[in-house]
Parts: sequence; C-alpha cells; structure tokens
Amino acid sequence: MWSLGLRADDPTREAELGEAAAELEELGYGTLWIGGSPSVDQAVPLLASTERVTVGTSILSIWDHAAADVAARHAEVNAAYGGRFLLGLGVSHDEIAQKNDHPLANRPYSALKEYLSALDTAPTPVPRDQRALAALGPKMLELSRDRALGALPYLVTPEHVAQARATLGPDAVLAPEFKVVLDPDPERARAIARAYLSFYLGLANYTKNLLRLGFAEEDFVGGGSDRLLDASFAIGTPETARQRADEFLAAGADHLAVQVVTGKEQEQPVRLPRAEWRTLAEALPLTN
Repeated sequence: MWSLGLRADDPTREAELGEAAAELEELGYGTLWIGGSPSVDQAVPLLASTERVTVGTSILSIWDHAAADVAARHAEVNAAYGGRFLLGLGVSHDEIAQKNDHPLANRPYSALKEYLSALDTAPTPVPRDQRALAALGPKMLELSRDRALGALPYLVTPEHVAQARATLGPDAVLAPEFKVVLDPDPERARAIARAYLSFYLGLANYTKNLLRLGFAEEDFVGGGSDRLLDASFAIGTPETARQRADEFLAAGADHLAVQVVTGKEQEQPVRLPRAEWRTLAEALPLTN
C-alpha cells in the first residue's frame, strides 16, 4: 500500500497512523510505502505498530538527506525492528533538483551513483538488498538492477512494466506504484483521476517517460486523455482494480504499491482511505 497519508509530519497523528498500519497488516498488505519524500524516521511509527510488514520510503530524496546520516539511521531502525525497513530513494523531479545547490543538481544520474557509493562506504553501509531506486528510464533501471534490490517506478503502465522487467532481468525486484480510483460513476471517477494526474503532467520526468511509451503531447492536455487515464489508473469497481492489477503483474511486476486516489488528497491532515483499503483487500491478490 502506497500513501501520502502514512507520512507522520505531525507527531499528534502518530497514534492514528500506527492504528492504520496495524489494520493494513491485519488485512494482508505486505508492504507499506510512505509517499511524499519521507525521511527514515517517518517509518518508525508504522514499524512500531506492526510485527510483520515491510515499511519503505517512496521515495527519500537524495537532495534532502546526507548519505552518512541516512545510512546510520537505516542501521538503527532495522536493528530495532527486525530488518523490516526498506530504503527507497531517488532524485525526485528535475524541477526540484535544479533548485538545489548540490554540484550535481543538473546531473541526477551521476548524483545518485555518488550517493549510492556514499551509502556503500558509510561506517554503517546500507546493503544493496535493503535499498531500491525510483526509476523510469533505461539508465536508472540499469542502476536499480546493478546497485540496488530493484526499482520503484511511479506513474507507469503495463507496457512500461514489461520494458522495465526486460532491463532489470529476472532477479531484481520491480514494484511499480499502481493508482486506483474506486467510484462506479465513470464521469466522476475520471474527474478525480484527472485532478490528481494534472500535477504530475507538469513534471518533465513523467511526461518524457510517457512520450517514450507512445503517448503524445495532446494526451497531457486537461489533466490527461481517456487513453492515458485508462493506461495508468484502475478506475471504477474493485473488479476493475483486480483486472488491472493482474495486467501489471502479468507484465512483470513482483509487487504493486497500491495508491488509492480519492480526490481529497489536498485535505490537511491527509485523509487515510481506510474503507477503500478494506475493499481492495478483498479484491486484490495481496500475496503479491
């Protein structure tokens, strides 16, 4: 399960998030992904409230956290919680990176390689099989294969999953994010999806990837064409969500980071879609 709402920015919400994490574990979800560029520390309330699930950052931005600090905290958290923390990290978006004063801000691939080397040589290194990378293009996917457990692509289609699997090979983990809008009213559901997607269509790394997949500039107008929405979301009923999930898994995904989109993501505090999580727990193949 992937959610911005699982990020514990407000200490007063830690009890609520812990309760939600415990329920997600009981429902059968195997991994909880914290969205919104979280730190390692933001995984702790979820880990403390669960016994079996993996908790991952999706994704920790390399521009915001020093590698040595991340490595040290990673080791402490995993020692305290039985190795259940997975470090998902990446370079965020070009528009964000270019505002950074890092000397490699204009060379995100090189910056990520340098960061991985720093994790490798830290006093408490982060093992390769305890980190995964946000990756869309071929070079980042190859880096995910060669220097991490695998890849965490966001806003992708089954076609991208198949291409990523070909690049990663059979052994690397491929865990794409998977958006679901549960609403039986097609017009209302598409409006929710478009409102959410419009932000990402303003970010070059996503539109470049979608263009590589055969979409055109006109597919990005007005929050996304029907064709784009149908390729990148599961829209409608729980049965639709299961069908689309099966397509992603058949294309080569090992695991889906399921994100429920409700249209209320801008509310503060972020609403946890717990009713929708329960519904999907009955519909999706949670063993994956």
